Amino acid sequence: MSTAILTGSPVPGSSIEGDLRSLGFDVRTAADAGDAETLLAAVPGDERVAVVDARFVGHGHALRLGLTDPRFPLAAIPGAVTAQPAGRQALTRAMARENSASAGSATAGALARTTSSVEDVDSLADRIVASLDADGVDVHRPELGSLVAEVPADPQARNEARQAVAAVDDEAVRLKSAVKARDGFFTTHFISPYSRYLARWCARRGLTPNQVTTASLITALIAAGCAATGTRAGFVAAGVLLIASFVLDCTDGQLARYSLQYSTLGAWLDATFDRAKEYAYYAGLALGASRGGGTDDVWALALGAMILQTCRHVVDFSFTEANHDATANTSPTAALSDKLDSVGWTVWVRRMIVLPIGERWAMIAVLTALTTPRITLVALLIGCAFAATYTTAGRVLRSLTRKARRTDRAARALADLADTGPLAEPLIRFAPGGPRRTAPLAAAVGAVLVTGAAWAWGASWWLVLAALVYVALSAEALSHPLKGALDWLIPPFFRAAEYGTVLILAAKSGGGAALPAAFGLVAAVAYHHYDTVYRIRGNAGAPPAWLVRAVGGQEGRTLLVAVLAALLTASQFEVALTVLAVAVALVVLAESIRFWVSAGAPAVHDEGEPA
Repeated sequence: MSTAILTGSPVPGSSIEGDLRSLGFDVRTAADAGDAETLLAAVPGDERVAVVDARFVGHGHALRLGLTDPRFPLAAIPGAVTAQPAGRQALTRAMARENSASAGSATAGALARTTSSVEDVDSLADRIVASLDADGVDVHRPELGSLVAEVPADPQARNEARQAVAAVDDEAVRLKSAVKARDGFFTTHFISPYSRYLARWCARRGLTPNQVTTASLITALIAAGCAATGTRAGFVAAGVLLIASFVLDCTDGQLARYSLQYSTLGAWLDATFDRAKEYAYYAGLALGASRGGGTDDVWALALGAMILQTCRHVVDFSFTEANHDATANTSPTAALSDKLDSVGWTVWVRRMIVLPIGERWAMIAVLTALTTPRITLVALLIGCAFAATYTTAGRVLRSLTRKARRTDRAARALADLADTGPLAEPLIRFAPGGPRRTAPLAAAVGAVLVTGAAWAWGASWWLVLAALVYVALSAEALSHPLKGALDWLIPPFFRAAEYGTVLILAAKSGGGAALPAAFGLVAAVAYHHYDTVYRIRGNAGAPPAWLVRAVGGQEGRTLLVAVLAALLTASQFEVALTVLAVAVALVVLAESIRFWVSAGAPAVHDEGEPA
């Protein structure tokens, strides 16, 4: 239960008490600042508490945004401030300071002084917020837009505030704010116009975002199963269900924003299920191509699509982390992009050509229903390759033309994304050094060397030798702080090297089950890499060092796969890949589930869906 302390007596006709109760608050009234401090001390420390001015006039959704968002320890709007347990000590300290100041003045206890303007109104809640700001405490202030939140100074101002409340449709604003401000063309114009109402329908029936997320996953898995039948009816059903799954995928985020239901478990589900749905669908297409009388083997295409998509995402993540808090973070390329943003149609074109999730899933669904799995996957590879080239080239240009100074935090994040294991670690400690411009080149040469050797020689000891050199080059790339202009390319190079080597060796083995086993291995490793990203985004750091060592690190897994390919027959290699995939999946899933359902996991809400 949450507690709201109402300072002073409510104004006649005010709905503030009812509004607070509708938001789940137990309302208690304080006669003065001393009484408010006493009531605050009586609230259990593990509960949310709010201090609200009794003269508050505003929309119910403004109160909801200011007082119920679970992501922030402290939050405030004009006339109201709230604290969760993590922010309780700071709130108590600020309240005591303000009570002491009031007690020492001639107007002690007068919470409802009438002054000449709204800005000069003496509100205990606002004074507490000012005190928190003076202490350097981070207080979240939600964007209210056209919503009203005021503490009027006199009856005339109160009347004007109430008229302003009546002039704005609270529910319309709430529905609009449930939709992400920046989204793809297909999502904005073909999904969100009705999915927001589906989100409201779910909220009114007590459904949670996690339940909708799970329903989206189940729908996508059924779609993958339909695609796996290999029949035209199955392909049509798969396309329809994939779109239905995407509608639910949009709905879960809109429901979370509509009802402010954010949770650590929801963050984990939302962050991982999108990838699981898409990659399971690729596997369904590959199964369908070889069933129903067909003989087309497209596992290599399905695995290639997964690898390309994962590498695109790590480019996004690495570039963002490298420039998260960089200074002088400007460039002529960024300035040109800002100018293009002022021309409306260019915004939509640039959002569409990067093939974000909405456009991508729509393309996959339509092509599945109308064509074959091979055509679908080839079109997907072409589209994603173009999008990857466009976005990566733009980011390289930005990095080369900006004069930014990267921070230690950014360097640490890139090192964590690199996923370095026990083979490279000793070499890194042996040869530390300052920043080197050649670091991305070392990673790129290593990636080309190991994948090129796999392509040229296949399963051979030459490949093992190339993999050993790759381990050394990986250490060289990471033996300095990653603060160079292009150091954010190092994690993508490593992903391409590891995943690409597995794909090439599985394709060359000639075994019928090698590519499906490789698909499973890359999926398990990719999950580990996505899990790392969302931990970093939540400021929780990388996965524990024991986990990275247990699964070998990217260089260790690459060398292991090369050795297995050289030592084993084709059928034995298939078994080895399968065992390795299961082992990696079990270890990373167990640790990931433990972390994300624990009380200490960060409440990450992914507002920026990767492409």
